[in-house]
Amino acid sequence: MTRLLPRTLVGQMILILLVGLAASHFVANWIYATDRGQAVRAVGGYAATQRIANLVRLIDEAPEDWRSRIVAAASDPTLRVTLSSEPLATSAGASDFADLPVQRYLVEQLPEALAARLHIFVAGPPSSRLTGFAHPMPMMGPWMHGAGNWRGLQAVVQLSNGQWLSFVTALPDAGPSASWQFVAALAVMSVIVVLTSIWAVRRVTAPLGIVAQAAERLGRDVNAPPIAEAGSMEMRQTAQAFNKMQARLQRVLGNRTRMLAGLSHDLRTPLTLLRLRIEGLPEGEERDRMLASIGDLDAMIDATLKFARDEAAAEPRRRTDLSALLSSIVDDMADAGLRVTMEPSEPVVLECQSGDLRRAVINLLDNAVKYGKSARVELLTSPVAINILIDDEGPGIPDAELQRVFEPFYRLEQSRSRETGGTGLGLAIAQSIAQAHGGQISLANRPAGGLRAIVSLPR
Repeated sequence: MTRLLPRTLVGQMILILLVGLAASHFVANWIYATDRGQAVRAVGGYAATQRIANLVRLIDEAPEDWRSRIVAAASDPTLRVTLSSEPLATSAGASDFADLPVQRYLVEQLPEALAARLHIFVAGPPSSRLTGFAHPMPMMGPWMHGAGNWRGLQAVVQLSNGQWLSFVTALPDAGPSASWQFVAALAVMSVIVVLTSIWAVRRVTAPLGIVAQAAERLGRDVNAPPIAEAGSMEMRQTAQAFNKMQARLQRVLGNRTRMLAGLSHDLRTPLTLLRLRIEGLPEGEERDRMLASIGDLDAMIDATLKFARDEAAAEPRRRTDLSALLSSIVDDMADAGLRVTMEPSEPVVLECQSGDLRRAVINLLDNAVKYGKSARVELLTSPVAINILIDDEGPGIPDAELQRVFEPFYRLEQSRSRETGGTGLGLAIAQSIAQAHGGQISLANRPAGGLRAIVSLPR
């Protein structure tokens, strides 16, 4: 059931509004139809009783030889009038209501003597006609046409000469509560609500999209411009909180860079003194090992400082032909005597930080040449992404280590020799650059042997 419900906030709010509108409309229509039915029956009842009162006074005051003709002339499909010497039987299920408003109204219209001998009966809707009377009246006339919901009204009064004058009529009904007008009104209101809701809900939820875009931009570039503090009070508060968080992150990164720079400066002084003392020792294998260790420490300090500075820095983006960028990198490395090749590719333009992207590709190619003997570059495109494939012919990486190699300073000791150099920051830097572009670097062992690095960048 939940799969059929809309997943977006706009869809959910529109669904809630439509359900509320339909429920309120149906309830209001039921209340209106009930009240309308009572009003229609009341108006019809008062009109019928007024006519009955006029006929009772006219027939009671008319000469006896005129009464039959008046009764015959007054009787029609909407009101059946009968004059007899005996009272007629009431309809099946009819009840005598002494407190009916129509009866009180009829009593007020008649002389006191006739009102005292008046009886009114109300019957529910039989299947097709009022039954049980001495002269049943077929259900015809405008009030009964096409309607099965009606109530029969019978008035019986004894005239001054002892004869019984009976009236049989039908109280009108309001008709069905649901009609094509009701359906059309509900449809028009639903369309109006949907259109206005789409506009209003999108206007209200638009700041959420702005915050989501700003959060994604912050994940790529901590120095991205802050959000404009405008809009509703809640939006301004959210923008202020987001901008404060971004400022705190910038301070943290700045403090980290300054701390690493300070550590680098403080560590270089004792390392330099230690190097000078070791160089004063007699030449030998132990002296060379100590100098090599000091060189490794120096390289690690430089790499760590550069890694921190690169993450805090923000190179401006510009439109770059990736195919030309990769070709220049491959040509430079090939001219240096490295086994690096590239498959021909059509121009692919991407707005990016070309310097950082160049560094990431160089780090990947450098690893491929060092540990895989050679590197082959291929540029593939799709409607949503650009993929840079770098294949080598090395031993590959154990599946359990494919993700860990992106951690800073993490180095494989079995499949990748420490003697080849490096500080364990190359892949970490490349991954950081790819993520700053909204992409990702993944590694996979090739079935034919070797490792494949895939740089995926969104178009």
